[in-house]
Amino acid sequence: MTTAFADYAAQQDARNTIQLNVRKWTLMLCDALVDNFKSRNHGKVGGYDAPTYKFYIEEGRKYHKIIMDAHGSCSVHAFVDKKTGELYKSASWKSPAKGVRYDLRLIEQREWLLENADWAGGYLYQR
Repeated sequence: MTTAFADYAAQQDARNTIQLNVRKWTLMLCDALVDNFKSRNHGKVGGYDAPTYKFYIEEGRKYHKIIMDAHGSCSVHAFVDKKTGELYKSASWKSPAKGVRYDLRLIEQREWLLENADWAGGYLYQR
């Protein structure tokens, strides 16, 4: 009986670790999106001062919703499954589109995302 509880506790710890890592990776993606916007626009868009874009996480029951905020005008950039780390483009404000685009748990995909994610979301259409 003791080993069964020990196994359960170890599995729960592993699940919690994955969920914490998924949140950390999602925050890293938000930072990469802001950096991409700054590097591409150099403070100007169409000759005018560029709006300050912010990317942040809004928690849901199942997903981390990545919100893009430009001076109070918000839209959903993408969704990340809190348990699996799977990244989806958005279908609407409330739900992701069908089909996983990337998996943040996979080192190769995560590194590619952090290097190539663009603020406008073009990387979500490459798969």
